[in-house]
Amino acid sequence: MGRDKGDRPDFDVFYAESHGALVAHLYALTGDLGEAQEAAQEAYIRAWKDWDRISSYENPVAWIRLVGQRIAVSRWRRTRTALKSWIRHGPDRDLPAPGPESVALVTALRQIPEAQRRAVVMHHMGGLSVAEIAAHEGAPEGTIKARLSRGRAALAGLLADGSEAIRTGRS
Repeated sequence: MGRDKGDRPDFDVFYAESHGALVAHLYALTGDLGEAQEAAQEAYIRAWKDWDRISSYENPVAWIRLVGQRIAVSRWRRTRTALKSWIRHGPDRDLPAPGPESVALVTALRQIPEAQRRAVVMHHMGGLSVAEIAAHEGAPEGTIKARLSRGRAALAGLLADGSEAIRTGRS
């Protein structure tokens, strides 16, 4: 009988003993604590997926450090490439500014609860069905229907209220 992947006390010990040092190492490399934490998280996810093999290495900490470095450098290169492209091409001049209706809608969306906002955006802007949203959110379809109903009602009130802040998008 195989060992349950969820039961890995040796991985838990490895993580506890190496996480702080890995984040510090990646922070020194990137200069950004958030980037360091994200790269470390991704490295540990990769280690977890193949822990049976990695745990047999002579030095699994060296492996996690190398993988974390590669992830951080890869993210840095993607960001650098995107920045160079933006500098070379500049912002898209053909895009019109958002109209007052779009600004009002975004302002109103920001004022409704996040769960309702997600449901409304996924359904009305993303074209997802109630069943698809329920699967994505891990919630019953009835809950999604309620979120949609409440979200639409809240938006209708906010958009119809006629307040200057909603109409113009200014606080």
